[in-house]
Amino acid sequence: MLHRPDTATATIASTPVRKPTYHEAVALYERGLQALQRRDFAAAATALRSVIQQYPDERELLERARLYLKVCERELEPREATPRSADEWVYAATVALNAGNEPLAQQHLQRALTENPRHDHAHYMMAVASARREDAGAALDHLRQAIDLNPENRGLARQDPDLDALRDDPAFKDILDASTADSSPGRQATAPRPRRNRR
Repeated sequence: MLHRPDTATATIASTPVRKPTYHEAVALYERGLQALQRRDFAAAATALRSVIQQYPDERELLERARLYLKVCERELEPREATPRSADEWVYAATVALNAGNEPLAQQHLQRALTENPRHDHAHYMMAVASARREDAGAALDHLRQAIDLNPENRGLARQDPDLDALRDDPAFKDILDASTADSSPGRQATAPRPRRNRR
C-alpha cells in the first residue's frame, strides 16, 4: 500500500514562496530618501542597501537606489581635517611636497605664513618648494628669513639635497656663510618638524 502524503503538507509544499511586493520596495526606498533628506546618511545607506539586496527584480528602483547610495557613501567617507594652525598648514605642505605637488605645498605654506609670518619652518619649506619649482629668487628670500628667525636652519640648508639647485648661486653662499651673530635674536619656537622625503 502506497503512503499518501498528508494533504496539508502537500498544499504547503506546492505554495510558491511569497516574494516581497513592489509596494514594500517603494516604502523602504522612500524611508531611505527621508533619511537622506534629514542628512542621516548612515540610516539612508542601510535602507537603500536593503532595497538593492532584497528587491533585485525592481530594476528601475534599483538604479535610483544605487545612485542615492553612492551619495550616502561619499558623505560617510572620513575626510581629512582642514588645517587650523600654522604648524598644521606646514604639515599639510610637507605631505604635498612628498607627493610632488609643489604648487599645493606653496598654497599651504602661504596660509601658514599668513597665520604666522615669523614661522621659520614655513619659510624654510617655502624655500624648498620654490627651489623645486626653479624660482631661485623666492627660494633665497625665504631661506634668508628662515635662517634669520632660526639659525639652526643654516645647518639644514647646508645638507638639504632639495636646495642643490641653489648651491652655485653666490647669494646662497652668502646666506650660509653669514655670521650667526647677524641673525635676529629670539628664534621662533615651532612644533616638531614633519618628515620630508628626500629627492
